[in-house]
Amino acid sequence: MTWTTNDIPDLSNRLAIVTGATGGLGLETALVLADKGAEVVLAARNPDKGAEAERLIRSRHPNAAVRFDLLDLASLASVQAFAERHLATGRPINILIDNAGVVALPTRRTTVDGFEMQFGTNYLSHFALVGRLLPLLIGAKAHVVQLSSVAHRSGHIRLDDLNYQTHYSPWPVYQQSKLAMLMFALELQRRSDAHGWGLTSVAAHPGFARTDLIANGHAGKPGLFARGARLLEAVLSHSAAAGALPILMAATLPEPTPGGYYGPTGFQEMKGPPGVAVIKRQAWDANVARRLWAESKRLTGVAYG
Repeated sequence: MTWTTNDIPDLSNRLAIVTGATGGLGLETALVLADKGAEVVLAARNPDKGAEAERLIRSRHPNAAVRFDLLDLASLASVQAFAERHLATGRPINILIDNAGVVALPTRRTTVDGFEMQFGTNYLSHFALVGRLLPLLIGAKAHVVQLSSVAHRSGHIRLDDLNYQTHYSPWPVYQQSKLAMLMFALELQRRSDAHGWGLTSVAAHPGFARTDLIANGHAGKPGLFARGARLLEAVLSHSAAAGALPILMAATLPEPTPGGYYGPTGFQEMKGPPGVAVIKRQAWDANVARRLWAESKRLTGVAYG
């Protein structure tokens, strides 16, 4: 039986935070969560796009409880300020979806804090965000969802140079960031179990979803990659709304598998109905996960677990 948004329970009185929720997968995810009654925080870096996303959601769901909150994942100070605003309210967070990210930047760029942009934005800032929001997540026994990718299959955690200060290459760096997100989800569940936090830590991926990341030329060498991607889209891709389904499944299943991974179930997990996805062997390496966790604490200055 195929899982659809009709299977999502009523989410009234639940608080959901979605990073990167002003477009693409994040916006599609937020639309459904709002429709199901959740109070949704659109955590993103552009207030103008945030206002547009709010208007869109309210145009479809007039009674939606939705608001924008500034979060720039290329800045650990922004992550801290965002978390402090939420900690000040004391409101438990029921769902946190770490969705925001950048894809295969053609040349090496850095965050405000000097981290390689993909590793810093896609992974390190989300690691810091979870740590800073941890009391509110524990308070609600939250579902915490990390966005991975089929790209994790070829990923390698470069522990001796996580920020690719040498030999930068767009796709290996992206693959590392998405493998790190999957390993983070698995390790967070281990640590939640060990410390009694009560979290349900899961990961999801959208398959080959049609979003604006490729169209805007953010991936690899824009001309060549974009042309190839357009040729593949008709056969292998699905819409952003379809790509959001595994994310929603991971976030809202009443009893998801702790440490589970969800994605499309069609050919090579590129598209198709949402279901259980395949975790490649390197993601299960608990020793590498522990070392990555320790290094993430050192780099971000956010120590937990």
